[in-house]
Amino acid sequence: MDYNLCDINTVDRLLKKNGFRFSKALGQNFLIDDEVCPKMAEMLGCDENTGVLEIGAGIGVLTKELCRVAGKVVSVELDSRLYPVLEETLGDFDNFELVEGDIMKLDLAQLMDEKFSGCSSVKVCANLPYYITSPVIMLLLESNAKIDEIEVMVQKEAAERLTAKLGTREAGAVSAAVQYAGEAELLFNVGRESFMPSPKVDSAVIKITLSKAPNYKIDSEKEFFALVRAAFAQRRKTLINSVSSTLKIPKGRLDTALYELGLDSSVRAEELTMEDFVKLCALLK
Repeated sequence: MDYNLCDINTVDRLLKKNGFRFSKALGQNFLIDDEVCPKMAEMLGCDENTGVLEIGAGIGVLTKELCRVAGKVVSVELDSRLYPVLEETLGDFDNFELVEGDIMKLDLAQLMDEKFSGCSSVKVCANLPYYITSPVIMLLLESNAKIDEIEVMVQKEAAERLTAKLGTREAGAVSAAVQYAGEAELLFNVGRESFMPSPKVDSAVIKITLSKAPNYKIDSEKEFFALVRAAFAQRRKTLINSVSSTLKIPKGRLDTALYELGLDSSVRAEELTMEDFVKLCALLK
């Protein structure tokens, strides 16, 4: 049966039929805008040889559009209450597969190899709950899974951070991970009225195109990202104070390293470019 999943009354009847109630703990806000999901699917740029991993199928409103443009769609859904709903809404698509579980607890690289072995390109698409945005993005970037592109809808503020370049005020630790692994761009904004129930903030859709190899040469990714996370851990403090208190590196050593880079000892993390962080990490090593 072809449900109109952008009609509030239809969605309400479907959810009540299956005894479903929204969970605040899971950050559930289902899309009900009939323009957003087709636009996301179109901008993902799929064909019959493309595999798409969707994180969080919800009731299947985005999933349906992905199934229409991609060769295979695999959705990982945590909430078991939605499984019978998805059986109804996506039953007509033979290129859809549901994986029951928590994306944060799965072996992502193994999952991708198993489910998309015959696909020439694999992409990730999701309407991410706000509370889990950064952990999921970091999981995708650090998984070594064969992913060409990531397209996600996130809170607008998170979108600005994910697409920001280091050295700008909006940047954060996750910005460095994105800049290291690929190129991010903001595609379009989505108003809060596009969701059911309506959240208190607006959203935005971003795309991260992953590079074949890291964009920067770093001896130890572990040490580099530990430094970046420490620098932004207390972003109101100077970089020296934040890094010293987090990583226990002597302030004098940090001061000397910053001096060699031509940076003032009062500099904050948001003032350093990606190149600055790469050089700083090498000096501290």
